[in-house]
Amino acid sequence: MSKQHQGGKAFGQLKKDQETALDEMNRSYLSSGDYDDVEDLEDKLESYKRQFMEFDENNSGDIDIMELKRMMEKLGQAKTHLELKKMIAEVDTNNSGTIHYNEFLDMMLGKKSTVLKLILLFEEMKKAKAVPKGHPPKKVLTDLP
Repeated sequence: MSKQHQGGKAFGQLKKDQETALDEMNRSYLSSGDYDDVEDLEDKLESYKRQFMEFDENNSGDIDIMELKRMMEKLGQAKTHLELKKMIAEVDTNNSGTIHYNEFLDMMLGKKSTVLKLILLFEEMKKAKAVPKGHPPKKVLTDLP
């Protein structure tokens, strides 16, 4: 069994190693000065790291077409194989056929709009406006203005 597909401690270590590598890449983006005009850059990088790690199911360091397919399905945005290939091609600057973390960051922080970026930003906005669940709190007269 390959190291990528092991469970337990090996998987935990692989996930930890990936997070360390992504944290290091985030630090390089923070110190580069290229994105100093981006508001809350550190928070955004942390959010993008979590998003990327969620979608990189095998912790390989990149998102391949099947991981992108499952990601789009989870977001309720199922795409055809051709649409997925086009989405990757919009972002894939080194022609690897996958989306590496630095390409993902360049896409999310850059000015250019890609289909994937728009979907992810839309989903993020939907999460931010989550409707509270359960019964509303009881109101009393002292709450009135």
